[in-house]
Amino acid sequence: MSGDQRVGSVPVTNLDRILYPSSGVSKKEVIAYYIRNAPRLLPYLSGRALVMQRFPDGVARPGFYEKDAPPGTPDFVTLFPHRSRTAGREIRYVVCDNPDTLVWLANLAALELNIVLARTDDPERPDMLLFDLDPEPPAGFREAVEAARALRELLGDLGLAPFVKTSGRKGLHVVIPLDRIYRFDETRTFVHAVGLLLARRITGVVSELSGTHNPGTVFVDYLQNAAWKTMIAPYSLRATAEATVSMPVAWEELREDLSPEDFTIRTAISRTGDPWKGFFDQAERLPAVNHD
Repeated sequence: MSGDQRVGSVPVTNLDRILYPSSGVSKKEVIAYYIRNAPRLLPYLSGRALVMQRFPDGVARPGFYEKDAPPGTPDFVTLFPHRSRTAGREIRYVVCDNPDTLVWLANLAALELNIVLARTDDPERPDMLLFDLDPEPPAGFREAVEAARALRELLGDLGLAPFVKTSGRKGLHVVIPLDRIYRFDETRTFVHAVGLLLARRITGVVSELSGTHNPGTVFVDYLQNAAWKTMIAPYSLRATAEATVSMPVAWEELREDLSPEDFTIRTAISRTGDPWKGFFDQAERLPAVNHD
């Protein structure tokens, strides 16, 4: 393939390269998927730091995480410089706030788009709260669905209306849009406390770090509720053999026979409606939780 091909104004290369060998999905299809879903994706990407997981040789080969904008990043890409205490240096995060940047990311084979839970104008104040429901074999997706339903009921009792999406792998993400008045230590404490309450309500749920790998359980992971920790973005592809998508779903869709493989790069195109429409317009405040 010649190097002067373009999608709009963005140079692209190796469009015929197969990035998902088991499914035969090419880079061209990946770019087309992200272009078509840009109106749904961009609200979750714009205004926040992005961590890429890139697979230039396809998902059959190991990929790599990339926080720093790579050399040769074009001028139309918004960057957010942040001094990382952990890394001891400045990291130039990519902020994907336009369709051209989305095409550029797809051309880099940045298949997984991971977002932080706060916006760049106030990185210490989250605007999303995440319950990551992670089943440990022999528990699987069905058990995660059961836990998510029970969590929705519990959050409803607390006056909150959560959203849900598949992680694109084995679990589910239950997410609440937040008023930006909390620190991450407050949101993390809240998620942990609710997880402990949920563990008391239904068997097979754990929310203590010591129980993370207990066989046959669903771990309510609260640890991603921290500054610069990430969540896979809604509608992002995953690096799975089936080219699954982290798909927002309506609560009514959350049935026992649902599977992460129901939502792939090819089936997601046919979905109508958006269960997360107006997500950030429904920001909530957190009630006090007593888990003693």
